[in-house]
Amino acid sequence: MPGVSSAKEEYDKIINQLGDPKLISDWERFEELGKRKAFLEKVIEKEDEIRETVRKIEENNLIVVSGEDPELNSLALVEIEQLKTRKVDLESELAALLSLEKKNSGPEAVVVEIRGGTGGEEAALFAQDLYSMYTKYAQNKGWKQKVLDSSPTDIGGYKEIIFELKGSDVWPMMRYEAGVHRIQRIPITEKSGRIHTSTATVAVLPKPKKSEIKIRPEEIRVEFCRSSGPGGQFVNKRESAVRITHIPTGLAVFSQTERNQLQNRANAMALLEYRLQEKKRQDEEASLGGQRKEQIGGAKRAEKIRTYNVPQDRITDHRVKQSWHNIEDIFAGHLDDISNTLQSELEKQNPQ
Repeated sequence: MPGVSSAKEEYDKIINQLGDPKLISDWERFEELGKRKAFLEKVIEKEDEIRETVRKIEENNLIVVSGEDPELNSLALVEIEQLKTRKVDLESELAALLSLEKKNSGPEAVVVEIRGGTGGEEAALFAQDLYSMYTKYAQNKGWKQKVLDSSPTDIGGYKEIIFELKGSDVWPMMRYEAGVHRIQRIPITEKSGRIHTSTATVAVLPKPKKSEIKIRPEEIRVEFCRSSGPGGQFVNKRESAVRITHIPTGLAVFSQTERNQLQNRANAMALLEYRLQEKKRQDEEASLGGQRKEQIGGAKRAEKIRTYNVPQDRITDHRVKQSWHNIEDIFAGHLDDISNTLQSELEKQNPQ
C-alpha cells in the first residue's frame, strides 16, 4: 500500500515519464502510465484529507487542554468527535480504493479458448452455448470483444473458438471460468429422448502486451487464401483469409473470421503474439500452456469444475460446492453471482 511519500514519489516519476517525447510511439505504455497517474492522484488526495483532518483534531485538542474558554471548549469537543468520525470514513474510503486497485491490477485483456471436449456434435454445441454466454456477459459488463479464430461445425457448434475480452475488471471476473465444463441434457440430435453428458474446455489466459513480444517483419511469412466454411467449402471468392508463419519457431496461425485481409491479418498477428508468449512462458517453466494444462486437464468427464444439469435447472460449481438455479438466465450472460462467489471463496484458497 503506497504511503503519502511513496505515492507522491511514484507520481512525480510518472509525470517525468509522461513528458518524455519518445513515449508518443508507445501508446500502450502511455495509456498504462496515465491510468496509474489517475489512481495515484486519488490516493494522494485521500491521504491529504486524512492528514488535514488529523491536524484539525490536534488543534482542537490544544483548545481543550488550555481550558481557557468553557464555551469554546465544548465546541472543540464536539468538533473532535465529528473529525474522528470523518477520519475513520476517509481511512475506509482509502482502504476501499486500494483494495479495488489491487483487484483490478491484473491483465486488462484476456484470450479465451473454448473447445468441444467429450461428446461429439453435442460437445461442439455446448462450446457454442458457452461462447454465447460469455459474449452476453461481456456485453453486460461493457467489455470489448473480438473473435480471433473459430472452427464452426455444420450444425452451428464450435470445435474451437478463440476470442479476446478487454475491460478493466475482465481478469478477476473471468479467471475462474477456466477448466472443464460439463452439461447434462437431451441433445437436439437425440431421437430417443435420452440425457447425454458432454464437456467443453475453457482456458482464460492473459493477453500478452506488445512490449512483451517483439516480432520483426523479416521473421514472418504471410500467405493469403480464400475463407472456407464448416464443411471445407470456400465461402469467399476473394483471398481474405490470412496465414502467418513465424519463421524462427515454425509457429503458424490462421484467421478467416473477418471479411477483409487487413482485419484478418490483425487478428492473425494477435494470435501469433499470444502463441509466442505461450511458448516463451513454456520455455521459462511458467508457461501459459502449463496453466492451460492445469486448467483443463485432459477434457475427461470426471475432471470437471462445473456441471450444467438442464433437466434439473441447476448449475453446480464443484470447487466451492455451491449450486445456482435458472440456467436460462445464466446462459443469458448473468454470471455475476457465480463470479463473485468464486472470487470470494477461491481467492481465500489461492490468494494472488
